[in-house]
Amino acid sequence: MQATMKQDGNKAIIALRGSFTFEVHREFKQVTNAALERNDVSTIELDLAEVDYMDSAALGMLLLLNERSNGRKITLVNCKGTVRSVLDIANFGKIFEIR
Repeated sequence: MQATMKQDGNKAIIALRGSFTFEVHREFKQVTNAALERNDVSTIELDLAEVDYMDSAALGMLLLLNERSNGRKITLVNCKGTVRSVLDIANFGKIFEIR
């Protein structure tokens, strides 16, 4: 998986590409920590348009990000196919805004 971040005003946009699995936990934590360290970021948007697979470890990483966010809003966008199905089955719509 590749993860890139850009900032648009007070929003950090993190684009993920490839399989979102345990093997990428270091890279995911690095890029999300970079967003969380910015005091002017109030929203983190995870763009999952190019994620083709997500496992239970990825769900855990999202939950840990939510815990570390210190009240920042986290939005999951461009979720499709099996990724959207996994998020729906896990009821992540109750935790995150999913668009």
